[in-house]
Amino acid sequence: MTSSSVPTLPRDERLAGRTAIVTGSSSGIGEAIAHVLAASGAHVVVHGRSTARTEAVAAAIGARGGRASVVIADLAESPTAARDFAARAVDALGGRADILVNNAGIFPVGPTADLSDEDVAALLATNIRVPHDLVGALAPAMAERGEGVVVNITSWMANVGTPAVGLYPATKAALDHLTKAWAAEYGPQGVRVNSVAPGATLTPGNADAAAILEAMTAGSPAGTPGRPVDIAFAVRYLASDEAAYVHGATIDVDGGIVSARV
Repeated sequence: MTSSSVPTLPRDERLAGRTAIVTGSSSGIGEAIAHVLAASGAHVVVHGRSTARTEAVAAAIGARGGRASVVIADLAESPTAARDFAARAVDALGGRADILVNNAGIFPVGPTADLSDEDVAALLATNIRVPHDLVGALAPAMAERGEGVVVNITSWMANVGTPAVGLYPATKAALDHLTKAWAAEYGPQGVRVNSVAPGATLTPGNADAAAILEAMTAGSPAGTPGRPVDIAFAVRYLASDEAAYVHGATIDVDGGIVSARV
Protein backbone atom coordinates (compact mmCIF):
# COMPACT_ATOMS: atom_id res chain seq x y z
CA MET A 1 0.00 0.00 0.00
CA THR A 2 1.41 3.38 -0.91
CA SER A 3 0.73 6.38 1.27
CA SER A 4 -1.19 8.03 -1.55
CA SER A 5 -3.81 5.27 -1.25
CA VAL A 6 -4.64 6.26 2.34
CA PRO A 7 -7.51 8.76 2.09
CA THR A 8 -7.09 12.28 3.39
CA LEU A 9 -8.31 12.22 6.97
CA PRO A 10 -9.85 14.98 9.06
CA ARG A 11 -7.66 15.80 12.04
CA ASP A 12 -8.86 15.64 15.62
CA GLU A 13 -7.37 15.49 19.11
CA ARG A 14 -8.90 12.34 20.62
CA LEU A 15 -5.45 10.76 20.97
CA ALA A 16 -3.51 13.96 21.58
CA GLY A 17 -0.53 13.47 23.87
CA ARG A 18 -0.51 9.70 23.44
CA THR A 19 2.06 7.46 21.84
CA ALA A 20 1.49 4.40 19.70
CA ILE A 21 3.47 1.52 18.22
CA VAL A 22 2.00 -0.10 15.09
CA THR A 23 3.85 -3.19 13.93
CA GLY A 24 3.89 -3.98 10.24
CA SER A 25 2.89 -0.43 9.34
CA SER A 26 5.03 0.13 6.26
CA SER A 27 2.13 -1.00 4.03
CA GLY A 28 -1.45 -2.24 3.91
CA ILE A 29 -3.69 -2.26 6.96
CA GLY A 30 -0.86 -1.25 9.29
CA GLU A 31 -0.07 1.80 7.21
CA ALA A 32 -3.70 2.91 7.38
CA ILE A 33 -3.73 2.37 11.15
CA ALA A 34 -0.62 4.52 11.56
CA HIS A 35 -2.19 7.30 9.49
CA VAL A 36 -5.48 7.22 11.37
CA LEU A 37 -3.89 7.23 14.83
CA ALA A 38 -1.57 10.06 13.82
CA ALA A 39 -4.50 12.05 12.39
CA SER A 40 -6.05 11.89 15.85
CA GLY A 41 -2.97 13.31 17.52
CA ALA A 42 -0.90 10.28 18.49
CA HIS A 43 2.86 10.16 18.04
CA VAL A 44 3.23 6.91 16.09
CA VAL A 45 6.14 4.53 15.63
CA VAL A 46 5.98 3.21 12.08
CA HIS A 47 7.57 -0.22 11.89
CA GLY A 48 8.74 -2.32 8.96
CA ARG A 49 11.66 -4.29 7.62
CA SER A 50 12.19 -2.08 4.56
CA THR A 51 13.81 1.21 5.50
CA ALA A 52 12.65 2.97 2.33
CA ARG A 53 8.99 1.94 2.60
CA THR A 54 8.83 2.62 6.33
CA GLU A 55 10.41 6.04 6.02
CA ALA A 56 8.01 6.88 3.18
CA VAL A 57 5.01 6.17 5.40
CA ALA A 58 6.43 8.27 8.23
CA ALA A 59 7.15 11.11 5.81
CA ALA A 60 3.59 10.98 4.48
CA ILE A 61 2.23 11.16 8.02
CA GLY A 62 4.43 14.18 8.69
CA ALA A 63 3.32 15.87 5.48
CA ARG A 64 -0.27 15.60 6.70
CA GLY A 65 0.54 17.27 9.99
CA GLY A 66 1.07 14.15 12.07
CA ARG A 67 4.04 12.93 14.07
CA ALA A 68 5.79 9.65 13.26
CA SER A 69 9.07 7.96 14.08
CA VAL A 70 10.66 5.06 12.21
CA VAL A 71 11.94 1.89 13.87
CA ILE A 72 13.21 -0.88 11.60
CA ALA A 73 13.25 -4.49 12.80
CA ASP A 74 12.73 -8.10 11.79
CA LEU A 75 10.51 -8.99 14.73
CA ALA A 76 10.37 -12.70 13.96
CA GLU A 77 14.13 -13.10 13.97
CA SER A 78 14.17 -13.93 17.68
CA PRO A 79 12.54 -13.00 21.00
CA THR A 80 15.58 -10.82 21.64
CA ALA A 81 14.97 -8.93 18.40
CA ALA A 82 11.34 -8.29 19.34
CA ARG A 83 12.26 -7.05 22.80
CA ASP A 84 15.02 -4.87 21.37
CA PHE A 85 12.47 -3.36 18.98
CA ALA A 86 10.14 -2.63 21.90
CA ALA A 87 12.92 -0.82 23.75
CA ARG A 88 13.93 1.21 20.69
CA ALA A 89 10.30 2.10 19.95
CA VAL A 90 9.73 3.31 23.51
CA ASP A 91 12.90 5.40 23.26
CA ALA A 92 11.70 6.91 19.95
CA LEU A 93 8.44 7.84 21.65
CA GLY A 94 10.18 9.68 24.46
CA GLY A 95 10.09 6.91 27.04
CA ARG A 96 6.48 5.76 27.02
CA ALA A 97 4.21 3.62 24.83
CA ASP A 98 0.51 4.17 25.49
CA ILE A 99 -0.87 2.07 22.61
CA LEU A 100 0.45 -1.14 21.06
CA VAL A 101 -1.13 -2.40 17.85
CA ASN A 102 -0.02 -5.94 17.01
CA ASN A 103 -0.66 -5.80 13.29
CA ALA A 104 2.38 -7.50 11.74
CA GLY A 105 1.48 -10.88 10.32
CA ILE A 106 2.18 -13.29 7.50
CA PHE A 107 -0.19 -15.62 5.68
CA PRO A 108 1.43 -18.43 3.71
CA VAL A 109 -1.31 -20.89 2.80
CA GLY A 110 -1.58 -24.28 1.19
CA PRO A 111 -2.58 -27.88 1.89
CA THR A 112 -1.47 -29.00 5.32
CA ALA A 113 0.84 -31.71 4.00
CA ASP A 114 2.51 -29.25 1.62
CA LEU A 115 3.13 -26.34 4.00
CA SER A 116 6.88 -26.14 4.44
CA ASP A 117 8.58 -26.39 7.81
CA GLU A 118 9.90 -22.88 7.21
CA ASP A 119 6.39 -21.51 6.65
CA VAL A 120 5.09 -23.26 9.76
CA ALA A 121 7.88 -21.82 11.89
CA ALA A 122 7.42 -18.35 10.42
CA LEU A 123 3.65 -18.37 11.00
CA LEU A 124 4.02 -19.38 14.62
CA ALA A 125 6.80 -16.87 15.23
CA THR A 126 5.31 -13.84 13.50
CA ASN A 127 1.62 -14.29 14.29
CA ILE A 128 1.80 -15.62 17.85
CA ARG A 129 5.24 -15.35 19.43
CA VAL A 130 5.94 -11.76 18.37
CA PRO A 131 2.71 -10.34 19.85
CA HIS A 132 3.40 -12.37 22.99
CA ASP A 133 6.94 -10.99 23.21
CA LEU A 134 5.80 -7.40 22.67
CA VAL A 135 2.98 -7.54 25.20
CA GLY A 136 5.39 -9.06 27.68
CA ALA A 137 7.85 -6.26 27.02
CA LEU A 138 5.41 -3.33 27.01
CA ALA A 139 2.28 -4.14 29.03
CA PRO A 140 3.96 -4.25 32.47
CA ALA A 141 4.99 -0.59 32.17
CA MET A 142 1.44 0.30 31.08
CA ALA A 143 0.10 -1.57 34.10
CA GLU A 144 2.51 0.23 36.41
CA ARG A 145 1.20 3.57 35.11
CA GLY A 146 -2.37 2.33 35.44
CA GLU A 147 -3.32 2.87 31.81
CA GLY A 148 -2.61 1.59 28.31
CA VAL A 149 -4.14 -0.07 25.28
CA VAL A 150 -3.26 -3.17 23.28
CA VAL A 151 -5.10 -3.91 20.02
CA ASN A 152 -4.45 -7.19 18.22
CA ILE A 153 -5.28 -7.60 14.53
CA THR A 154 -6.75 -11.05 14.01
CA SER A 155 -8.92 -12.32 11.12
CA TRP A 156 -12.41 -13.37 10.14
CA MET A 157 -10.85 -16.66 9.09
CA ALA A 158 -10.28 -17.57 12.74
CA ASN A 159 -14.02 -18.31 12.90
CA VAL A 160 -14.36 -20.69 9.96
CA GLY A 161 -12.73 -23.84 8.67
CA THR A 162 -11.28 -23.46 5.20
CA PRO A 163 -9.63 -26.21 3.13
CA ALA A 164 -5.93 -25.68 2.44
CA VAL A 165 -5.87 -22.72 4.84
CA GLY A 166 -5.39 -24.34 8.22
CA LEU A 167 -2.51 -22.88 10.19
CA TYR A 168 -2.88 -19.16 9.38
CA PRO A 169 -6.43 -18.96 10.82
CA ALA A 170 -5.30 -21.07 13.77
CA THR A 171 -2.64 -18.48 14.62
CA LYS A 172 -5.29 -15.76 14.53
CA ALA A 173 -7.62 -17.82 16.71
CA ALA A 174 -4.74 -18.13 19.17
CA LEU A 175 -4.31 -14.36 19.13
CA ASP A 176 -8.04 -13.92 19.81
CA HIS A 177 -7.62 -16.15 22.86
CA LEU A 178 -4.55 -14.24 23.99
CA THR A 179 -6.63 -11.07 23.73
CA LYS A 180 -9.04 -12.47 26.32
CA ALA A 181 -6.23 -13.80 28.50
CA TRP A 182 -4.34 -10.50 28.44
CA ALA A 183 -7.53 -8.58 29.19
CA ALA A 184 -7.94 -10.74 32.29
CA GLU A 185 -4.27 -10.37 33.23
CA TYR A 186 -3.78 -6.65 32.67
CA GLY A 187 -7.29 -5.18 32.70
CA PRO A 188 -7.50 -4.87 36.50
CA GLN A 189 -4.36 -2.70 36.29
CA GLY A 190 -5.86 -0.31 33.76
CA VAL A 191 -4.66 -1.85 30.49
CA ARG A 192 -7.39 -2.54 27.95
CA VAL A 193 -6.73 -5.38 25.50
CA ASN A 194 -9.01 -6.00 22.51
CA SER A 195 -8.90 -7.28 18.93
CA VAL A 196 -10.09 -6.22 15.50
CA ALA A 197 -10.86 -9.03 13.05
CA PRO A 198 -10.69 -7.79 9.45
CA GLY A 199 -12.65 -9.49 6.72
CA ALA A 200 -11.48 -9.89 3.13
CA THR A 201 -9.67 -6.58 2.77
CA LEU A 202 -8.34 -5.24 -0.52
CA THR A 203 -4.92 -3.62 -0.40
CA PRO A 204 -2.44 -2.77 -3.14
CA GLY A 205 -0.42 -5.73 -1.88
CA ASN A 206 -3.17 -8.21 -2.80
CA ALA A 207 -4.55 -6.32 -5.81
CA ASP A 208 -3.78 -9.29 -8.04
CA ALA A 209 -6.41 -11.23 -6.06
CA ALA A 210 -9.07 -8.53 -6.37
CA ALA A 211 -11.43 -10.77 -8.36
CA ILE A 212 -11.17 -13.48 -5.72
CA LEU A 213 -11.91 -11.02 -2.92
CA GLU A 214 -14.85 -9.60 -4.84
CA ALA A 215 -16.31 -13.08 -5.32
CA MET A 216 -15.63 -13.99 -1.69
CA THR A 217 -17.57 -10.99 -0.38
CA ALA A 218 -20.35 -10.87 -2.98
CA GLY A 219 -22.75 -12.76 -0.72
CA SER A 220 -22.02 -10.70 2.39
CA PRO A 221 -24.22 -7.79 3.54
CA ALA A 222 -21.54 -5.29 2.50
CA GLY A 223 -21.14 -6.99 -0.87
CA THR A 224 -17.58 -5.78 -1.44
CA PRO A 225 -14.11 -6.23 0.08
CA GLY A 226 -13.11 -3.99 2.95
CA ARG A 227 -10.64 -1.12 2.87
CA PRO A 228 -7.62 -0.82 5.18
CA VAL A 229 -8.99 2.42 6.58
CA ASP A 230 -12.15 0.59 7.72
CA ILE A 231 -9.97 -1.54 9.98
CA ALA A 232 -8.01 1.50 11.11
CA PHE A 233 -11.12 3.33 12.28
CA ALA A 234 -12.05 0.39 14.52
CA VAL A 235 -8.53 0.36 15.97
CA ARG A 236 -8.77 4.07 16.71
CA TYR A 237 -12.06 3.54 18.53
CA LEU A 238 -10.52 0.85 20.74
CA ALA A 239 -7.48 3.04 21.41
CA SER A 240 -9.60 6.01 22.45
CA ASP A 241 -11.43 6.86 25.67
CA GLU A 242 -14.69 6.11 23.83
CA ALA A 243 -13.88 2.42 24.40
CA ALA A 244 -13.06 2.80 28.10
CA TYR A 245 -15.45 -0.03 29.07
CA VAL A 246 -14.38 -2.45 26.32
CA HIS A 247 -12.15 -5.29 27.52
CA GLY A 248 -11.32 -8.63 25.90
CA ALA A 249 -13.55 -8.03 22.89
CA THR A 250 -13.07 -8.85 19.23
CA ILE A 251 -14.68 -6.37 16.85
CA ASP A 252 -15.49 -7.98 13.49
CA VAL A 253 -14.91 -5.51 10.65
CA ASP A 254 -15.71 -7.95 7.90
CA GLY A 255 -18.77 -6.66 6.09
CA GLY A 256 -20.82 -9.42 7.71
CA ILE A 257 -18.96 -12.21 5.90
CA VAL A 258 -19.00 -14.46 8.99
CA SER A 259 -22.31 -13.63 10.64
CA ALA A 260 -24.69 -13.12 7.73
CA ARG A 261 -25.39 -14.02 4.12
CA VAL A 262 -27.68 -12.35 1.58
